[in-house]
Amino acid sequence: MRSFVLALLAVVAASAPAHADLDAAILDAKVKPLAEKTAGGRLGVGVLDVASGQTWYLDQSHLFPMQSVFKAPLGVAVMQAVDRHRLALEQPVTIARSDLAMQWSPIAKEFGTADKKVLTVKDLVKAAVSFSDNTAADVLMRLVGGPKAVTAALVDNGISGIRVDRYERELQPDVVGVPPYVAGDVIDQKEWEGLRAAMPVELKKASLKAYLEDDPRDTATPEGALAFLAALDKGALISPVSTAMLIRLMTDTPSGPNRIKAGLPQGATLAHKTGGGPDVEGVNSASNDIGIATLPGGRKVIIAVFLAGSTAPEAERDALFADVARAVVEAVRYR
Repeated sequence: MRSFVLALLAVVAASAPAHADLDAAILDAKVKPLAEKTAGGRLGVGVLDVASGQTWYLDQSHLFPMQSVFKAPLGVAVMQAVDRHRLALEQPVTIARSDLAMQWSPIAKEFGTADKKVLTVKDLVKAAVSFSDNTAADVLMRLVGGPKAVTAALVDNGISGIRVDRYERELQPDVVGVPPYVAGDVIDQKEWEGLRAAMPVELKKASLKAYLEDDPRDTATPEGALAFLAALDKGALISPVSTAMLIRLMTDTPSGPNRIKAGLPQGATLAHKTGGGPDVEGVNSASNDIGIATLPGGRKVIIAVFLAGSTAPEAERDALFADVARAVVEAVRYR
């Protein structure tokens, strides 16, 4: 992967203005200390100044659980299928009650008493990428050939450090020790929440520990996240039309207003994907945000922040992301 990243960065650096750089000393001074403010969690950060091609990392090769961050690579896999005419954006997709996923899913909430609902592939991509809908993600993943096909879409483009292994209906139960739902199972949200609540505390703790420390599935490294976003920004993964659509969906998302976005200056834009896992006995499984920030004046910087296993409340976790972003802005504006 590093050879791919270096080759990619050499291209973007070729047109860099002479003064463009990333001040590592600022990031060392302002981001590294944040790792001590995670309330028992682990912080991973990757920064790429697109103009200069320079990178900076904190825990660059550690495997962090992605949670919904995977929906950005999933969007790439779907748009690759569209570009190759294996899927069409206006293609209707019938969603049955047995397709509904647990936890965050506006589609499931809007399903009502219906037995089925028909949406287009374009609808589902928007729901998954912009609104992080778990049902949309599972349905799209099935359409492209399953989790391994999403990972393959990255590997085939020279990107490692990101792997997708499970559907939401498999992953979310694994985190809290509940047996996974298989294809065809109808998931009742109240029943799911009851199962979660009824699991013995020690089993929940053991399941979370395994998820955070021992399980390489559905993880990303800060280095892998930067490689993915750099390739997407460069237009190296999907067609120009598909790239523009995915970037727009990532920019229009209402998700994570208090994370990276909160640390950017007024007038900046952010094409990003957040991820958030459940709290288990006071420990948050994952809080993430990765994105391409365009600062006023057009300077681009790619930022990936992963936080796993923190006992801090959500507001404090989000504040760490904003602090990272503020430090990055200072570091790339340094002259």
